[in-house]
Amino acid sequence: MMHDGISITGLGSVSPLGIAQAEIWKQYTNDSHCFHQETIQQQNIYTASLSKDAKVAVETLKNSNAKYKNLDDSVLYAILASRIAVENAGWNAENDFGINIGSSRGATTLFEKYHQEYLKNEHAATLSSPTTTLGNISSWVAHDLQTAGPQISHSITCSTALHALLNGIAWLQSGMAEKFLVGGSEAPLTPFTIAQMQALHIYAKNEAAYPCLSLDLEKNHNTMILGEGAAAICLEKGEKSNALAKIRGIGYATEILTHNTSISAEGICFEKSMRMALQDFLPEEIDAIVLHAPGTIKGDLAEYQAIKKIFCNEIPKLTTNKWKIGHTFGASGILSVELAILMIQQQKFVSIPYLEKEKQPKPLNTILVNAVGFGGNAVSVLLTKD
Repeated sequence: MMHDGISITGLGSVSPLGIAQAEIWKQYTNDSHCFHQETIQQQNIYTASLSKDAKVAVETLKNSNAKYKNLDDSVLYAILASRIAVENAGWNAENDFGINIGSSRGATTLFEKYHQEYLKNEHAATLSSPTTTLGNISSWVAHDLQTAGPQISHSITCSTALHALLNGIAWLQSGMAEKFLVGGSEAPLTPFTIAQMQALHIYAKNEAAYPCLSLDLEKNHNTMILGEGAAAICLEKGEKSNALAKIRGIGYATEILTHNTSISAEGICFEKSMRMALQDFLPEEIDAIVLHAPGTIKGDLAEYQAIKKIFCNEIPKLTTNKWKIGHTFGASGILSVELAILMIQQQKFVSIPYLEKEKQPKPLNTILVNAVGFGGNAVSVLLTKD
């Protein structure tokens, strides 16, 4: 339930789409994807790595401070995205804002590196523990931004970023904070992380014009592809004149586990979280939904079945960004929020090119955003223009 309005006053991201909002929107308005093939463990694997500009920014950050040279990419991405969001909102250290930035996998690059060195040398590197803890992300962001507010990191798999948003709202509504920076960061393009997805038989194998067929309900094979990136948004309690969008509803739900990875075929957790987020809004008031839709057969269909159950024959316009930038695990929820905010700002719906082109909904004032993690940890967020 939402008892008070929450304003999103800042937004920042680092992804395959770039780091500047104008460039990110430009990328969304074309029909090309960000995937490329690279050789990993003697296999040609599709991935979506950061844009050239974003990579340069990460390298510049890494070389700007001796302390940053030993940080994992997941931490560096979070620092960059947070800097952009806070600057966008006009915050400074005197605000003492809270931070909750999570990650599904955390320091994948450093963890794999240190583990390989341990297997070879039977000796752990000095920094192997402090640089691979999940808490590194929010702690280093707080250090970089010089804020003394609470610092929280967590992992709730692929719904991590939207759970960070829920937590930030809880702090604001409790009166324990006035401002909160929330988001997610992920750097999963490592051999072991990709191998884990391949072991689940959900990773894209086929070469195609669009290798990730997210939201294509007629596909006959799984097409999930990993992407990397981070995204953060600034939350403030109340109706702010500089709000990029307002949060009018939040919902969450979990399912009883029947399998380590799956959600029910009916998408029960999605149905529950969306109904909670809708509150007093009527289904016909929702202009669009940004789906989680990872590109797997069962995952995409389960979410769609839940949407059908709520919206019946009046289904809103449906979209996702995973066909374009892949699945960024813990960062994906706020990257989806970014897409929703940009569509609201630009008043333009971003279609999926391999699906039937839909007419532009006018206007785009109310958008629902979904995310879910392994086992059915779903979150839904309702955004409005005003």
